[in-house]
Amino acid sequence: MNKEDKISRFEKLLSRESDLLKNGCYRVAGVDEAGRGPLAGPVVAAAACANNFVNFADCDFEWFYEIFDSKAVSEKKREMIFEMIIADDSPFHYGVGIIDHIEIDETNILKATHKAMKIAVEQLVFSPDYVLVDGTEIPGLAIPHEKIIKGDSKCFCIAAASIVAKVTRDRIMYDYAKKFPEYKFDKNKGYGTKDHIDSIRAVGRCEIHRQTFKVAGLDPDKKKK
Repeated sequence: MNKEDKISRFEKLLSRESDLLKNGCYRVAGVDEAGRGPLAGPVVAAAACANNFVNFADCDFEWFYEIFDSKAVSEKKREMIFEMIIADDSPFHYGVGIIDHIEIDETNILKATHKAMKIAVEQLVFSPDYVLVDGTEIPGLAIPHEKIIKGDSKCFCIAAASIVAKVTRDRIMYDYAKKFPEYKFDKNKGYGTKDHIDSIRAVGRCEIHRQTFKVAGLDPDKKKK
């Protein structure tokens, strides 16, 4: 994608935030999660909010143009953008919420995700005027907010949050890969890939596996659809 296309994409990503700014919402945060579907590890949510002094119409931060849905950005580029977002001189402030496999099993993945999202918003240095959330609402969040379906590819702040959540969780799984090398968590990030399921079949689950997440063909109480 050339620079002109990236700038055009960037302008489209800012559409909802621009509308909110016209209505007096100067701090709009985006929220997204990583890790709802894996068989192992935590669910991680992130909130990202660009400080209101940033002039998006005359962007001085060219790396902004690289921000997009974390799933559509290469790992190398995700890491670069992540470091720029969390840097001391970044125009962003951000928060992260992490709920481990134990609490996921004790409650359920949806409740765990909502809790992680709420924690992430509460960690923001400045309370946002409005929150845009990828694909869900956040029960108990007092700040006005709305869900945006596929928001990580539609809203700038959600896209930024998706990168923070994804990179944060990936790094956690890299650490787990050193402790549990037989599962290759550095490759599959805990998702139910064939190699991962074959490892469970061979040596069983480890302590970070979600015991309530069953696998068809592996767990007798999980039927194939």
